[in-house]
Amino acid sequence: MLIGIDGNEANEVRKDIGARVGSNVVAYQMLWALYKNKNKWGKKHKIAIYLKNKPKKDMPPEDVEVFRYVVLGDRAFWVVTKLMPVLYSKNKPDVLHTFSHYLPIFSPVPMGLTIHDLGFLKYSAQFKKKDYWQLKHWTAKSINISKYIITVSKYSKRDLIKNYPSAKDKVHVIYNSYDSKLIGKSFSKKEKEKTLKKYKISKDYLFFLGTLKPSKNPDGLIQAFSKIKEKSLVLVIAGGKGWMYESINKLVKNLGIEDKVIFTGFVSEKEKAILLQEAKVLISPSFWEGFGIHVLEAFASGTPVIVSDRASLPEIAGDAAIYVDPDSVKSIKQAIEKLIQMKEVEYNKLVHEGLNRLKMFDWSNSAEKLIEVLEKNISQ
Repeated sequence: MLIGIDGNEANEVRKDIGARVGSNVVAYQMLWALYKNKNKWGKKHKIAIYLKNKPKKDMPPEDVEVFRYVVLGDRAFWVVTKLMPVLYSKNKPDVLHTFSHYLPIFSPVPMGLTIHDLGFLKYSAQFKKKDYWQLKHWTAKSINISKYIITVSKYSKRDLIKNYPSAKDKVHVIYNSYDSKLIGKSFSKKEKEKTLKKYKISKDYLFFLGTLKPSKNPDGLIQAFSKIKEKSLVLVIAGGKGWMYESINKLVKNLGIEDKVIFTGFVSEKEKAILLQEAKVLISPSFWEGFGIHVLEAFASGTPVIVSDRASLPEIAGDAAIYVDPDSVKSIKQAIEKLIQMKEVEYNKLVHEGLNRLKMFDWSNSAEKLIEVLEKNISQ
């Protein structure tokens, strides 16, 4: 069987920060996991990765026999003008998978896609109007014509079926994982000090990791933190500057806690790994998360987590987290106080539970499950 994959999500790096984010990270990790698993599926299948441009240097290397790239060239409406014709060619795949919401409108071969979440339906204001309407309509079309759908949590599956009832019998849950190359690895004292000094972090700190946007609830966290009386504690906010950045800065000033909140902006993977390890706690009081890889990254770093009791977060964190009501500043404040007042035994127990929780999430297993779904849908 020839498996076709639209690999553009994995091959895309944000120019302003020089790194992959969100669904780009997931697609990239899945391609690497598929490549590393080629001894398991390579006797039965071949994979063709369709791209707009040449694969970046950090993409999995080609194995001419079973894993290769097909560069189609870039063009407007690429899915229709470049990818769709391949499906009607003599070299067409037996099944096509995409890690984006955009499937070709017509196809003689079965197709499927990965949908991480439907946050765009609830938080449409975070998108440009043109992008929102394109995403909304093309997602609906792709769901309708797909033979199967992959999503990343049971919560996202329920949300998919709620919004698109026709998808009920074709949704499969395949969990994400985290990148273990740096996360959870040991760093020298010098490396740690260099990172902390760079961001002027000299005290114990709470760590928020994510883009500043409404769904992440930075407002609620900052308001709760402003009520914490512990003077030897700061809040470190790491991540890209979303469209809430200016209002968040203003909130910090209005609350008079400018000396206790540190904005790092986007951090490198190594810096993120160090900041996670050195943090007192990762706190994520989000209203919406399709999965939450940052929670797994905290677990792997030996850092406890405080998370929202909403969306997929309870499913991912299980018993290894302290939960908050994201609508309640008081709830977030109480959770922070509970954590910082914990005895060492309790704190270490939470760390241990997080490490145990990681056993559920593995990119290699996820890649195997994806192959199983593809095999099932080509044979029907």
